[in-house]
Amino acid sequence: MWRYEQDSGYTSRQSLVGFTVEAADGVIGHVDRQQDQPGMQHLVVDTGMWVFGKSVLIPAGAVTGIDSEAQTVKVSGTQEEIKAAPQFTTDSETADHDYLSAVGDYYVSLRRPLAP
Repeated sequence: MWRYEQDSGYTSRQSLVGFTVEAADGVIGHVDRQQDQPGMQHLVVDTGMWVFGKSVLIPAGAVTGIDSEAQTVKVSGTQEEIKAAPQFTTDSETADHDYLSAVGDYYVSLRRPLAP
């Protein structure tokens, strides 16, 4: 969950800061910060007016597509599912194993089963 899938469109060391982030049903905000440490890759997304004063942490494995020309990042899940993710409040949480486990487990639960 903490690394980009090969088919996501991510290239090594690519900066996604400022890119618009889209859930399955609409825009959720923009990338404020990103972590590229192997095995811990994630985005911190500023949700702006969508959820006033809130940011969400999205593991790289939840990224389903990156369009560098349009500067967009598509993520799995709907706006409501992302709103329901474990709350992100401070950068220190990115070093908290329990918090990261909860976030990872939550996003794994959003993965859609593949059609038979």
